[in-house]
Amino acid sequence: MGLAVSAHGGYHTSMLNTIIHGEPTAKPPLLIAHGLYGSARNWGVIARRLADERQVVAVDMRNHAYSMWTDQHSYPELANDLAEVIDHFGGMADVVGHSMGGKAAMTLALQYGDLVRKLVVADIAPVIYSHSQIQFTEAMRAVDLSKVKRRSDASEQLAKLGVEPALQSFFTQSLDVKGQRWLLNLDVLAAEMPKIMGFPELEASWDGPTLFLSGSASEYVLPEHRDLIRGLFPTAKFAKIPGAGHWLHADKPREFEAAVRAFLNA
Repeated sequence: MGLAVSAHGGYHTSMLNTIIHGEPTAKPPLLIAHGLYGSARNWGVIARRLADERQVVAVDMRNHAYSMWTDQHSYPELANDLAEVIDHFGGMADVVGHSMGGKAAMTLALQYGDLVRKLVVADIAPVIYSHSQIQFTEAMRAVDLSKVKRRSDASEQLAKLGVEPALQSFFTQSLDVKGQRWLLNLDVLAAEMPKIMGFPELEASWDGPTLFLSGSASEYVLPEHRDLIRGLFPTAKFAKIPGAGHWLHADKPREFEAAVRAFLNA
């Protein structure tokens, strides 16, 4: 891989790995940025459905799946990665970001607003969270991969480490069983966890159309976050998906897809 140069001056050894659904249309492509421990593959069903109207580009974020592993994992860097992908796909996109990907997408809009047409932020706010996800990094690092012949072997070990079933299946999607390795840069994600749980202080706002779409059973986006959100995203609208938690796209995929489609086409 040669050095790819973004129009915004960032240098990478390679662009983020992408999974492309559908063909280009008159509408801007839709870029999907997954959350912590996720991958482009997690979004396959929703991406395929939304690709009936526009091209959908799902990315593997850095330090995840098949994208580059680096020692840094800050939101300005993640936003720069996304900007490079949008440059590559025509210079303007609609963007959906979940959790960590939502914070990266918000940072993208605040730093490179001309690249984003509409923004959907899925179950995350531009705030510092006190609860960490470090216990899941530790659980995955504790799995004895030499004893894993199939995904279910890893799930069994994760269960003994107290990981709930829904998250066992989610995490093991990022397991290379044959190579007996995680497709996650767990050491760097652990070291950079304070940045992942945080949000950069940016003297900026973005007044494009923005939807904060949350799960009704999740506590990531609270009423007390709204003033801060509106300071950064003055046109922000808020919606909740009934019966969905933090992984709202997995809990209620049809409702999530319908909400995103309605917002993008409004």
